[in-house]
Amino acid sequence: MTPLFEIESLTHRYGSVLALDGVSLSVEPGAIGLVGQNGAGKSTLIKILLGLVRHTGGTARVFGSDMARNGVGLRGRIGYMPEREGVTPGLNGIEYVGLSGELNGMPRKLALRRAHELLSQLGLEEARYRRLENYSAGMVQRIKLAATLVHDPDLLLLDEPTSGLDPDGRTAMLALLKSLAQRPGKSLLFSTHLLGDIEHVCRHTIILENGQVAASGSLDELLAGQAHAFLLRWKNGNGAANDAFLAALQRAGVEVSPVEEPGQARAVVPAEWASRQFFRLAKRAGVTLTGLEPEEMDLRTVYRRLVGLAKRGESGVAS
Repeated sequence: MTPLFEIESLTHRYGSVLALDGVSLSVEPGAIGLVGQNGAGKSTLIKILLGLVRHTGGTARVFGSDMARNGVGLRGRIGYMPEREGVTPGLNGIEYVGLSGELNGMPRKLALRRAHELLSQLGLEEARYRRLENYSAGMVQRIKLAATLVHDPDLLLLDEPTSGLDPDGRTAMLALLKSLAQRPGKSLLFSTHLLGDIEHVCRHTIILENGQVAASGSLDELLAGQAHAFLLRWKNGNGAANDAFLAALQRAGVEVSPVEEPGQARAVVPAEWASRQFFRLAKRAGVTLTGLEPEEMDLRTVYRRLVGLAKRGESGVAS
């Protein structure tokens, strides 16, 4: 199977600002989540994959073709939903979506017919002749999605599609994206800083941090490949005993993070760790372990851990 996109040593600068720093990825078709904090490089990567930005160095191939050379030819197979831009005041919903279809090479009648179909499917049937400046935030996001879908692209590039939505609107948008992700032969790249949205829609996740890949893989791989985490509670320890216990854990290869309550800590342990080691180290330090609660490893936990490792420059992060 030809990878959906292949990226090798991709670098991009905006003047003195390094937005992408040697990004390398190979991703199969499907539903892909692109997650990272604001400024991590998500929007820059999307615009390079779309051919809107010429990267400073490296290569980016989509559907096996170099975007720097063939971006215009490939763009008809791609639908792009920007985070903020994209809505044209003065047009109504049908005109806007139909125009998007025409700009992607569709005959006018076909584009308008497809626009009517999409607005009905996306719950905008009654607003189809309303001017876009009178749409709510949720309606704007849905009309942008309709414009992205009108020419039936093979790949959707969605930049923060749930941005600015209230809880009900976000839930509705995620349901739409989940249904789009299940279409045979179609792919989407869903960029967001909301980790829960990725888990709801996508099977593969790319984590960007400061323009670099902190992790890339299927959700199952990322979650299964992480060490276990525990919430520890103990008593009978004075300050010195507490410090000795935490220091002993760290020497044993455990990542220790303090929590708000005294006599508690969050511990991420190596894969070969045996729980009895907690009790042995506590006894040596002079504290009594009273609580040992496993923590479920969700994407938020994985992200927090991997980004922390990347910031400290440690090895062992999947890429």
